Amino acid sequence: MQYDPIKQSLGKVFNHTPWLRILFYRLLELLLLRSWYIRRELEKWAQTAPDNANILDAGSGFGQYVWRLAKTNKRWTITGIDVKSEQIDDCNRFFKKLSIGRQVSFREADLTRFSESEQYHLILSVDVMEHIEEDELVMRNLYDALKPGGVLIISTPSDQGGSDIHEHHSNGSHGFIDEHVRDGYNIHDIGEKLMRAGFSKTKASYTYGKPGSLAWKLSMKLPILMLNKSKLFFILLPIYYILIYPFAYVLNHTDIRMHHQKGTGLMVLAFK
Repeated sequence: MQYDPIKQSLGKVFNHTPWLRILFYRLLELLLLRSWYIRRELEKWAQTAPDNANILDAGSGFGQYVWRLAKTNKRWTITGIDVKSEQIDDCNRFFKKLSIGRQVSFREADLTRFSESEQYHLILSVDVMEHIEEDELVMRNLYDALKPGGVLIISTPSDQGGSDIHEHHSNGSHGFIDEHVRDGYNIHDIGEKLMRAGFSKTKASYTYGKPGSLAWKLSMKLPILMLNKSKLFFILLPIYYILIYPFAYVLNHTDIRMHHQKGTGLMVLAFK
C-alpha cells in the first residue's frame, strides 16, 4: 500500500494556516508512538546538550521534529534535509512565518551523497533507513557529519513485522508500507552496521511491543486503509479518533513504560 500519498493529503488539509500546521504537529505527537520514544530520547540528550547545539534532522518530512527541537531551546540551530524538494519548500515557507524560524533552515539533500565534516552535535533519523538501499553508506555519511562526541538517534522498523511484511496482498505488494526497501532491521545487524560505519558504541532497544502494535493498528493502520479505499473517510476521521484515541493513549503510555523483549520497532543510539 502507498503510504506517502495519504501523508501528503493529510499535510495539505492542515497546511492552510500556521495554527493548523502546529495542530497537525501536536496530533502527530499524540498519535505516533515513535514520537513518544523520540521525545523521551531528546529530553535525555537535552539535559547535557550544549546551548549552541547544531542539530540535523536527516529526513525531516513535515518538519515536526525540527519544530519540537526549535521549541525546546531557542539557541539551538536546526537543519532539516529531505530528498523531496516540495517538502523542503513547504517547510521553509511555514517556518519563515514563525518566531523560531530564524534558528531553522531546510534544504534538499540525498543522504547517499551527503558530505559534511564534523558539523553536528546531534543527528536525528526517524523512519528513514528502511527506505534506503545503501544504508551503510548513509550511516558512514552521518558519522562523518557528527562532531566528536556526537550522537545519532535512529527510529526504524524491526524485522519482527515492522513493515507488516507478514501480510501479502493481491496486488503483489508484501507489506502495509510499499515504500520500504527492507522488511525491517535485526536488532544486532543494525548495531554491527553502525560499528562498521565508525561509531564507537551503539545502544538498541525494541519499541512497539504488544500494546504499541495494537495502538498503531487502531490509530494509524486502520484509518489509512480506509482512506485508501475512499477519501470520504476524511469526514469521519474526527469522530473515529474521538472514539478510539483514549484506548490508543493508554496503550502507547503502557508501551513506552515497558521493557520489550521483542517489538516491531527499534530505537537505536550511536555514539561517535
